[in-house]
Amino acid sequence: MPDTAAPGPLVPETEDDRAPAPQDAPGPLTALQVLRRLDSGPRGLTDAEAERRLARYGENVLPAGRPVPWTRRFLRSLRDPFTAVLLCLGLISVTVAAWGTGCVILLLVTVSCALRASGEHRADQAMAALRESVATTATVLRRADPDGPAAGPREIPADELVPGDVIRLGPGDLVPADVRLLRASGLRLHEAALTGESAPVAKYPLEAPDGPRTGPLAQPHLCFLGSSVSYGSATAVVVATGARTRFASAHGTTGRGRDSAFDQAVHGISWTLIRFMLLTPPLVLMAGAALHGRGLETLPFAVAVAVGLTPEMLPVVVTTVLARGAARLARDHRVIVKRLPALHDLGAVDVLCLDKTGTLTQDRPVVARAVDAHGQDAPEVLHWAAVNAWWTLQLAELPTPDALDEALLDSAGEADLLDCDGVAALPFDPVRRLATAVVRRPGRLGTHTLVVKGAVENVLERCALDAAERDRLLALAAREADTGARLLALALAERPARHRDYTPADERGLAFLGFVVLRDALAPTAAEALGSLAHRGVSVRILTGDHPGTATHTCRELGLAPGRVLTAEDIDRLDDTALAEAARHSTVFARCAPEHKARVVTALRAQGHVTGFLGDGVNDVPALRAADVGICPKGAVAVVRDTADVVLAEKDLAAVDHAITTGRHSGGNIATYLHLTLSSNLGNVIAMLAAALLLPFLPMLPAQVLVQNLCFDAAQLAFAYDHPGPAALRAPTRLRSRGFLRFITGFGLLNAVADVATFAVLLVSTRASDDAEGVFHAGWFTENLLTQALVMLLLRSTRRAGAAPGPVRYAAVALAAIGVLLPLTPLGPLLAMAPLPPLYYLLLAAVLALYAVALRAARSRHEKQRTAVPQPGERVRDRVSRTRLTRTRDRSRGRRPRTGCPRSVRSRTERRGWRGWRTGCRRTSARGSR
Repeated sequence: MPDTAAPGPLVPETEDDRAPAPQDAPGPLTALQVLRRLDSGPRGLTDAEAERRLARYGENVLPAGRPVPWTRRFLRSLRDPFTAVLLCLGLISVTVAAWGTGCVILLLVTVSCALRASGEHRADQAMAALRESVATTATVLRRADPDGPAAGPREIPADELVPGDVIRLGPGDLVPADVRLLRASGLRLHEAALTGESAPVAKYPLEAPDGPRTGPLAQPHLCFLGSSVSYGSATAVVVATGARTRFASAHGTTGRGRDSAFDQAVHGISWTLIRFMLLTPPLVLMAGAALHGRGLETLPFAVAVAVGLTPEMLPVVVTTVLARGAARLARDHRVIVKRLPALHDLGAVDVLCLDKTGTLTQDRPVVARAVDAHGQDAPEVLHWAAVNAWWTLQLAELPTPDALDEALLDSAGEADLLDCDGVAALPFDPVRRLATAVVRRPGRLGTHTLVVKGAVENVLERCALDAAERDRLLALAAREADTGARLLALALAERPARHRDYTPADERGLAFLGFVVLRDALAPTAAEALGSLAHRGVSVRILTGDHPGTATHTCRELGLAPGRVLTAEDIDRLDDTALAEAARHSTVFARCAPEHKARVVTALRAQGHVTGFLGDGVNDVPALRAADVGICPKGAVAVVRDTADVVLAEKDLAAVDHAITTGRHSGGNIATYLHLTLSSNLGNVIAMLAAALLLPFLPMLPAQVLVQNLCFDAAQLAFAYDHPGPAALRAPTRLRSRGFLRFITGFGLLNAVADVATFAVLLVSTRASDDAEGVFHAGWFTENLLTQALVMLLLRSTRRAGAAPGPVRYAAVALAAIGVLLPLTPLGPLLAMAPLPPLYYLLLAAVLALYAVALRAARSRHEKQRTAVPQPGERVRDRVSRTRLTRTRDRSRGRRPRTGCPRSVRSRTERRGWRGWRTGCRRTSARGSR
C-alpha cells in the first residue's frame, strides 16, 4: 500500500477536505472495509504517513477559544451597561467644560475596566494550567518502513493521533479519539461523560451491524472520545480526531441562548437609570428658564444633577466585590470563577440542577445484601460471588477488577476467598454476559464446582428451572431493580474433575443460588451539602441518564423528596409551557439526553428561577450553556471546562455550597450598595429639582455637587470589603429592577422629605445672615453627607450581634465628620460655603433624629413585605421539602430536629397557600409562648 495516499473517506469528502464524521463513518462497513477506506492496515500507519496526515487534519485537540488579549478584554468591559452610562456622562461633562466631573468619571471607568479585565485574565491562566495537568497519551502501532516488520506499540501524546492510526486500549485508558473496534476482549467502557449512564457499557466488534441503527452511541463497535475503559482490552482504528469527533459536534451546535441573571438585572436597572437621567437635565433647564429666566448657564448644574443620580462607583464596587470573592474562592476552596458576573449568579441561584452519578454518588457500587431464591438474606450467595470474582481475576490474568467485582471483593474476607483452589476461569463476555470460575472445594475429591455469575436473564436461562419458577425469579429481580439496585445472579454446578479445558457449553443445568444486590455508594458529603443548600433556599433537580428507580432511591436515601419522576419520553410529550409547569413538581428527570437536560433548565428559567447546572460530560454541555451559571469539576472533559463559568477542584456538592455562600456575600454587598446609593441619590435629585424651582439661586454649585459625590463615593467603597449579616446568606441575592424601583422610590422620597425639612431649618436659621446663599450651600452640603451616613448605617444588612465594627461603620463616621467639618475649614470658602450658625446644628439634629426613626420604621415594614412574598416560582411545598431535608440532616448529625411548624399546620398550609403558612406559624408560636 503506497504511503503517499491520503486516507479515503468513509463518506463523500466535503469541500474543505475534512475527515469523516464518526456518526456517518462506520455504520454499514466491516472492520476490513473501514481500514481500506482509511488507507490503513492492522499494522497501523508509517511514521511518514502519520506526519502527513497530522499536517492535513491538524492536531487531535478539541476546538478551544483563542487567548483573548488583555486590551480586547478591557474594551469588551466597556459594553457593560453601567460602564457605558458612566462613559457617556463623562464625555458629556467634558463637552460642557465640567472638567473635574468628567475626569473623575472617566478615571472610575478606567479603573473598573482594568479590574475586570485583569480578573478574567487570571481565571484564563488558571484554566490553561488545568488543561496542561490533564494531558493524555495513547498506545499506537506505527512502523518506520512500509515494507518492514511491524514495530511494537509505543506511547505518543494523544494530540498526535490521526485518522487511520491503530491503537490499543486497556483498563483505565481514556479513549483518545473516535475509534472503530477491530478486536476486543471483555471490553466495557464508562460512557457517563457522553450519556450520563453510570453503569459500564459492553463493546465488541461486529463485522456487519445487525438491526436498525439507533444512533452512534448505541453501536457496540464504536467508541468515542470522552469515554474510558473500565474492563477488558481492545485494538481499534481511529476514524475521527479533534474537531471532527462527537465531542466537538456537541460543543459546536449549542450556545447560550439567554443572558444570565446578572446580565438581566444589570440591563433592567441600567435602563431605569438612563430614563431618569434623560429626563432630569431637560427638567432642570426648562424649570430654570420658565421660573428664573436662566439659560444654558444652568447646563453644568443639570449635568451635575444627572451625575448625582448615577452611582459613579458602581463598576468599581461591583468589580472589586466580585474579584475579591473570586480570589477568596480560589485561595480557600480551589474554585476558579472564569467569568466574574457568574459569582453574583451563584449567589442568586435558587435551583441547582445536577447529575446523580459522581455527585450524589461516588460512581462505584457497594454490596447492599445477598438474598436467596425466596428473597431472604443469604450470606452464602455473597461468599460464592466473591470467590467467582477472585478466581476470575487471578486465572484469567485480568489487570484489575471491574467496579462490580471490586465491590464484591471489598465485602468478603481474605479467608473466604482462599478456602477453594482455582482450576479455570471463563472471563466476562459481553455476549454471554457471564463470568465463570471453576474451583476445587476442600473435601470433595474428583469434582469441580462451577461458580457462574452474571446478568439475571442470562444466568436463569442456563439454570435447571421450570417456566413458572423462572418467571417468579425474574419478577423478584424486577422488584429489586425498581428500587434502583443492580443485581447479579449466582448459580452453581458440580462437574466431574477433568483435565481438558472448560468452555461456555459447560454453563448448562445450573442450580440457582441467589442474587447479590448492589447500589451506588453515596458521596460522603452529599447529605450534608444538600441540607446546607436547602437551608439556604436552594432546591435541587436531578437530571440523569440513569434508570428512574436508581435515581429515586438515591434521592430517598439522602432525604430528598423525589416528587413526580419524569423520563425522557415524558419530556418529549410536553411542550415548553407544560414542561415549565411540570418542572415545578418534579425533582428527578431520568433517562435524559443532552437536549432534555437543556430543555428542563430552560423551563426552570422560564418559571423565574435562577439556575445553576453542575456537570462534567459532553452530554452536559447544552444544559451548562442554558443555565445562568455553569459549574464543572476540574476532572471534567475539556469541552465542559471551556464551557463552564465556575470550575471546582473536585466534584463535590460541599464546594458548590461554599461557592454559593461566597456568591451571596458578594451579591449582598452589591445589592446593599445599590439600595443605599440609588435611594440617597434619588432623594437628592428630587430635592435639587424642588430647590431649583423655589430658590432664586442654584441650590448647589456644580463643584459642590462633585465634591459631595466624591465624598459619598469614596465612603461607599467600604461596601466592597463589608461582611453581610447572616440574613443575607439565607436567601438568594438577586438584583430585580422592579424591586429596586420600589425601594429607591420609597426611601428616596423619605430622603427628599428630610432635605425639604432642612430647607425650612435653613430658612429659619439664616434669616440674619449676610451670605444666605453660601450658608444655604454649606447647610445642605452638611445635611446631605449626614443623611447619607445615616443611610449607610441603618439600611445595610444587619451584622451578627457582638461583631466588631466593620469598614462601613468607619466609612460612615468619616463621611459624617467631613460633612460637619469641611465648611469650617479653609476649603469651605473655596467651595463658596459660609460657616453655619449654632442654631442650625440644633435644628438639624432634630431633623436627623426624626429621619433615623422614619428609616427604622420604613426598613422594618420593607423587610416584612419582602419575607411575606415567596420567591418567583416557589411554592409552599418547596419550603416544606427543604424543612424535611433539614430535619433529615439534623438527625444524621445526632441533633434534635428543628421543630418549625407542626404537621397539622403544614397540611393546612398546602390547602391555604403561603398566607396560611405565615398565619399558622404565628398562631402556633403564640400558643407555644403562652
